[in-house]
Amino acid sequence: MKSWRDDPRAETSPLFNDNRLKLGVFSHNGTGSIQTTAPDGWMPDWKASLDVSQIADIAGLEAVVPYARWRGPIADKGNHRSSYVFDTYTWAAGMAQGTKQTGVFCTSHVPTIHPVLAAKQCATIDHISGGRFGLNVVAGWNKLELEMFGAPMKGHDDRYRQAGEWIDLLRRLWTEEEAFDFEGDFYTVTKAISLPKPVQQPFPPIMNAGGSGAGQHFAAKYADMAFIMLRGDDPAGWRAQVDSYRALARDEYGRDIQIWSFASVVHRNTMAEAQALLDYYSREHLDAESLDAMMAMQGLHTQSVPPGQFEAVRQTFAWGGGFPLVGTSEHIVDRLESVSAAGVDGMLLTWFDYVGGARSTSSLRRQSLVKTAGISKANWAIIRSGA
Repeated sequence: MKSWRDDPRAETSPLFNDNRLKLGVFSHNGTGSIQTTAPDGWMPDWKASLDVSQIADIAGLEAVVPYARWRGPIADKGNHRSSYVFDTYTWAAGMAQGTKQTGVFCTSHVPTIHPVLAAKQCATIDHISGGRFGLNVVAGWNKLELEMFGAPMKGHDDRYRQAGEWIDLLRRLWTEEEAFDFEGDFYTVTKAISLPKPVQQPFPPIMNAGGSGAGQHFAAKYADMAFIMLRGDDPAGWRAQVDSYRALARDEYGRDIQIWSFASVVHRNTMAEAQALLDYYSREHLDAESLDAMMAMQGLHTQSVPPGQFEAVRQTFAWGGGFPLVGTSEHIVDRLESVSAAGVDGMLLTWFDYVGGARSTSSLRRQSLVKTAGISKANWAIIRSGA
């Protein structure tokens, strides 16, 4: 079984470099995942979004990853702030032109984009970036959004069957030199061809965050980077999650994949200051209506969450849903070192205020950040800056 560490795409894509723990920025193309009404919350214009990507690029981070969203979760409030999100394909093209070394992703919901269109758009962005493009594939779960496209949401497993057919078509379009016909359960194409081919061969890397049984099998079969939600606070438990996913990919599909997660970062000079900021935006200014609508869409309610855990789960979603990195630089580095030691290959990071965080200063000496074995000094620059 070939290791991803020997992937020839490493020539152009930082996603396959030797850094033991890769870092990226997530969701700065929109208002992000934090459910807040704080007046100083993140509300990106184009320049601010580009600024964050360029900070990540200069710092040597491996990825900038947008999320796809057409409307917020409240059915009768389509103009809610959570609907403010840049399209991910054109966003990725702009970020590819504005950066030099970071991997640039777009996020594509399968039912909303035809694979023939996706193939050409992705190849174009791969050329703009010089071979740094990656594709985050989402099977499609948001009923409100899919109805905007006249695409009724399919049953859970059928969504992943469609996504598999979508990627099969995409990869054929990226690799086959002659036009071909295709007739499947979800797509029919005649004399399909796509030129130019991507820079990365055989094709750009795929990212997926399927969490269910069907979703994990999909990611194990198709993705280069699979996401997990780190449960609890026990490194041994994290290791078990990572090892289980790797075993599924290896034993069922003969593949070696990267395992990533994502984190909500609240960084200040003291733990008390960090906790105060977290309380400010996730408690004092909690957008309870949006939060409860989002949890309902994802099926997280008192009947599905174990007894006594609902409020904790709700509060986690309020601050962004990610693994908590709350505290001083030293504390955050220690937490990331533990995650890396558990076998996690990459972490996407989110903040309350991306530009403000990236531009803030830190008194931590550079030398103290090198203790995380296998992680380059450059890869910690965004943590050093207080992001």
